[in-house]
Amino acid sequence: MSPADEKLWATLIHVGGIIFSFLPALVGYLVLRDRGPFIRAHTATALNFQISLFIYAAVLVPITIVTIGFGGILYLPLAIIALVFMILAALAANRGQGYSYPLTIKFVS
Repeated sequence: MSPADEKLWATLIHVGGIIFSFLPALVGYLVLRDRGPFIRAHTATALNFQISLFIYAAVLVPITIVTIGFGGILYLPLAIIALVFMILAALAANRGQGYSYPLTIKFVS
């Protein structure tokens, strides 16, 4: 895969996470991980972030139940932060740079 193609796919995987959650990262990781170190790093990073994001949202469910809805206020900041991080990751991928999402648990490498 050419470097330009790797940058394009890495960018699309990060942007796809905004719309389709973890699916682009999972499919990208399974299909493209052997096509080069750059695309492997970005797909793994995106997948780790999406899994971490799911866990953070799942933790908010019992908090929301226990606090009778007040924990739901935390969903909006989580969504905004996730959106900003995914845009920053897509921009870094488009420039051909690596990116590491903050507060991400590393599940795959």
